[in-house]
Amino acid sequence: MTRLFGTDGIRGTAGEYPLTVDMVTAIGRVVAGFFAEQNRAEPTTIIVGKDTRESGDMLASALCAGICSMGVNVCMTGVMPTPGVAFLTLDRKADAGIVLSASHNPYMDNGIKIFHHLGYKLSVAREMELETRILSARELSVSDNNRMGRIFYMHDAVSLYADFLNSIRERYPFDQPKLVVDCANGAVSGIAEKVFPEATVLFNSPDGKNINNDCGSEYPRALCRKVVAQGAAAGFAFDGDGDRVIAADEKGSVISGDRLIAVCAAYFKEKGLLKNNTVVTTVMSNIGLTRFLREQDIAHLMTDVGDRHVLEKMLDSGAVIGGEDSGHIIFSDYQTTGDGMLTALMICGIMAQTEKPLSELVACMTVYPQELVNVPVREKTDLDTIESVQNAIKAVEADLGESGRVLVRYSGTQPLCRVMVEAGSSSRAKEAAGRIVEAIRLEIGSS
Repeated sequence: MTRLFGTDGIRGTAGEYPLTVDMVTAIGRVVAGFFAEQNRAEPTTIIVGKDTRESGDMLASALCAGICSMGVNVCMTGVMPTPGVAFLTLDRKADAGIVLSASHNPYMDNGIKIFHHLGYKLSVAREMELETRILSARELSVSDNNRMGRIFYMHDAVSLYADFLNSIRERYPFDQPKLVVDCANGAVSGIAEKVFPEATVLFNSPDGKNINNDCGSEYPRALCRKVVAQGAAAGFAFDGDGDRVIAADEKGSVISGDRLIAVCAAYFKEKGLLKNNTVVTTVMSNIGLTRFLREQDIAHLMTDVGDRHVLEKMLDSGAVIGGEDSGHIIFSDYQTTGDGMLTALMICGIMAQTEKPLSELVACMTVYPQELVNVPVREKTDLDTIESVQNAIKAVEADLGESGRVLVRYSGTQPLCRVMVEAGSSSRAKEAAGRIVEAIRLEIGSS
């Protein structure tokens, strides 16, 4: 049976299974019924937001029709960053929140991300239950089958979310007259100037097709050039739905999530804010971050890939900082999910409080060269059962010793095997990764 939920919700090409109008309507019906089951005392309300993709209107209409057909109300925010929907779900006491977005993917794709009433993404167990119900086409009854839901519009959604972010800025104040922000022609396009009024704003004119198009967190080159050209203190590039950020320092160097986490962890520890002295990241984090946290005597917990797994481990351990090198960074004292603009505000505040440029702050962590190769595969055979692949991995690990790291895993959403090797030099990482890649291609590579 084909899985619906991947690493981060349901994702695919808009108009193709599972993101057809009929299927998204069915998803809306099942999700609405699922949350109505848990809230029989009062009418159920689900907040729905979207990014700037041209397919968003079509899919939002289908989703909302399905929700309303189950007697559940919809509160639409319009274009809204994913963390904005998470915040509003909790703040407005909604029963759930749904975002239509494919994050950093090109405009042809779209997706469905679901939050429960506390603003957290659903657990794997809850997603599996929903998936079973959706795929079996089992529609759930509500207390009054004759009742139809209504669609309401939250006209102040952007202002409410901007007010929340500006309250964070008040906690970590800064005065940086020269900043550059790249909105990726995505969901933060309509809010960035409310949060960063002093910044030069790039790529904030979405047309439905230009989201993430050679801009944003995946393509920060233009941001880096602009930072240098304007003599800015820093730059921040968000992804299409605003839940992640990649930075540029004043020299135009790209700063990824791991180094931003290192800066925040060190600052929080110095100020006595790092509760339980713990940071949570995924297995994809650079070995340099692991070594930095060890040097700082900060406990480092690692999870599977996905910010949802990071958050679950943070809640379990009481950690207040966690994230991914891709720029999903969670500050659990303030937000329930990764929030790119909140992270940018935090970094600017730390720069101001320490009176240090970003390049100096991030120098605390040494980044080990990393080679990441995506190998197309015809099937996802358990890697532990493929002897030649395991032999290649063990040989590389033996060669690298303590000076490197290997991670091989399948993509959660695509027919790919991801091979990641970190080593003391780029050439060594590339050579080592190539040995593992060749073994995978010979055994299960697609033609």
